[in-house]
Amino acid sequence: MTEEIINRIEQPSVLTFDESFNYAQYCSSLLNDSNLEKEGRKIIINILNNWNKIHSSTIELWTDLIEAAGFYPYLDKYKNQLNFSNLPAQIRKEMHISDHTFKYYHDEQYELSKILNSGKNLIVSAPTSFGKSLLIEEVIASMKFKNIVIIQPTLALLDETRKKLIKYTDSYKLIVRTSQDYSTERGNIFLFTAERVNEYGTFPNIDFLVIDEFYKLSGKRDDERSSSLNNAFHFLLKTFNPKFYLLGPNIDGISDGFEKKYDAIFYKSQYSLVDSREVDVFQEHLGKFGTSNEKKKYKEKVLFQLLSTINEQSIIYCSSPNKVRQLSKKFTEYLIENNFPAPNNDFTLIEWIKENISKDWGIIQNLIYGIGIHDGALQKHITSSIIDYFNSRKINYLFCTSTIIEGVNTSAKNIIYFDEFKGLKPNGRPKEIDFFDYSNIKGRAGRMMEHFVGKIYNFNKPPANENIIVDIPFFQQNPIKDEVLIQLSSDEILYPHSEQILAINEIPEVEKSIIKKNGVKVHGQKSIFNILRSEINVNYSLIKWNTPTYIQLTYVINLAWDNLTLEGESTKPMTKAKLVNLIFNYGIKKNIGLLVQSNYDYKKTIMTNISDSDIRDLAIQETFQIMKHWFEYKVPKWLSVINEIQKFICQEKGLAPGNYIHYANLIENDFIRENLAILSEYGVPNSAIRKIEYKIPSQLNQDEVLNYIKAKGIHLTKELLEYERKKITDNFR
Repeated sequence: MTEEIINRIEQPSVLTFDESFNYAQYCSSLLNDSNLEKEGRKIIINILNNWNKIHSSTIELWTDLIEAAGFYPYLDKYKNQLNFSNLPAQIRKEMHISDHTFKYYHDEQYELSKILNSGKNLIVSAPTSFGKSLLIEEVIASMKFKNIVIIQPTLALLDETRKKLIKYTDSYKLIVRTSQDYSTERGNIFLFTAERVNEYGTFPNIDFLVIDEFYKLSGKRDDERSSSLNNAFHFLLKTFNPKFYLLGPNIDGISDGFEKKYDAIFYKSQYSLVDSREVDVFQEHLGKFGTSNEKKKYKEKVLFQLLSTINEQSIIYCSSPNKVRQLSKKFTEYLIENNFPAPNNDFTLIEWIKENISKDWGIIQNLIYGIGIHDGALQKHITSSIIDYFNSRKINYLFCTSTIIEGVNTSAKNIIYFDEFKGLKPNGRPKEIDFFDYSNIKGRAGRMMEHFVGKIYNFNKPPANENIIVDIPFFQQNPIKDEVLIQLSSDEILYPHSEQILAINEIPEVEKSIIKKNGVKVHGQKSIFNILRSEINVNYSLIKWNTPTYIQLTYVINLAWDNLTLEGESTKPMTKAKLVNLIFNYGIKKNIGLLVQSNYDYKKTIMTNISDSDIRDLAIQETFQIMKHWFEYKVPKWLSVINEIQKFICQEKGLAPGNYIHYANLIENDFIRENLAILSEYGVPNSAIRKIEYKIPSQLNQDEVLNYIKAKGIHLTKELLEYERKKITDNFR
């Protein structure tokens, strides 16, 4: 019945009085049945999407139903189009206004805010369009807690959160780098990844903790970073016992006993102010889609025809960064070949790309035709610019990898589930999307307060439904990785006689303390202890350094690669020798454009069967991945780990140790001066930082850099491109 009503509402003709009245009556009966109220909300959402079709005599009736469904944000946004004269309902609406942000909550947001205010810990599983993050801002605006930690999986998400919270900097210092000291005069909000929580020195007393995408705690979801998140969560809970709020989508339960031990409530909701509809494109073309050349081309043709027909904001899910670039480029070519006009947009990002990357990068033509790309390899400022263009509707199409699930805070009218894979398994075969991933992709269809109805176009058969239970390894300890188990005290270990803990206990305590602090592969670190002990007399000159020679860097990187690489971790197409060469030479030239050109020149000699433009796009993609994964993340961590071990071994042998930390920081910060690296965290391109570096004192505290730039008018220098200038001024208060 519900689908029949929705199909009628979608017809071009307006509803008669009888239709409008009868549908409202039926909808009311659904809302009064707890098992069917979701269906009632679905009808209301579709009525809102077609408000001009309902009979004018039933406007007040439908308005009362909108209130009965708890859709108070819509009642406020569309108050001029509604007839809201029900006094008790008006009183209920005002009860749903936030005490501190003064935004209207829907019914279940209101319930959650009451739980948080009660002092209970809260674990929420709710759809992407639920509005879970609004409660974070409510907690902050209440000033109830002095020191808050917010953990998110990506730096891009953290930067989005930082921008939303800038308004609270009179009361809180926003800390985004581990080198920033906390304030003793104001409160502090630590905006960190799990790794940065583990690396930060000494925290003040933490009162409140937020973990976004908390399903990443699971030890069963094959996430190499789950250990870091478990260790961060465990450390903060054990050290400070803060109140906490964990949020994520599409989760059915957590480890048994966790709620009781930590006085928490697990709250699962399907409440949504958006209706998501599935369109099974694969059924219409059964047997015609595939990976063979002809079936692949046919599938792409169907996609391009669909996108050009709907001409609405659409996110297209792709399996890899390479697929993102190939497919977006082909779609641009399709639009050109079929004489679609380019939108009249002048993106300043294009000028920056031409000056710093390549005037021939395919993304330029994509942007001209209103097409964006998004994956984990792109530089943060490019990613944020493309998302801004998409959210402001300057571009209509966004080709994404799995970053659509966890690395980008945006939604669209349409989601295209084009590929059914997500990265590679350890054996090199594609990893299939499971129901959890599919649900998260689907959840991006539609956007509360933007689109009443979103559509997901399935180019593949959706995965089978399954219950998702998030295990919390440090609590459940089955399974648990060595890197988490080693952090637990003896009274916390559930299985003290397991082979796993017995092997860890064989490590001497002094070494174990260093291994725990480093937080990475336990027995790999133990191997490095053994190797350095046996080789220190012969290779001391390769170990003791502050800034390495080529051969010294080779020795340490080889040591890390051989012992710290995780089981099943894919390193292709990187090799040990290539990594050393790239790091060392980039440290001399400090120019990403030259790195791209070098990569392009090399690929051109070995790839004779593809076009120059495709080779260049691939060279740029690989270069960005190298910068993001190896330079910003992997290598600095490896160097800091081995630094601690070599210090211990050298002191044990009575030798002066080396110090790799300065060099590790240089690599992580793209060889930007330490006090200016914070600008990179704020989304300022490194090209801009290098242009103004000489105008900013090296001894200036990093927390004062932005104020100094603004006060001295440094952002007005003619050396900066318009794009670079805006990226700086976007951070001014």
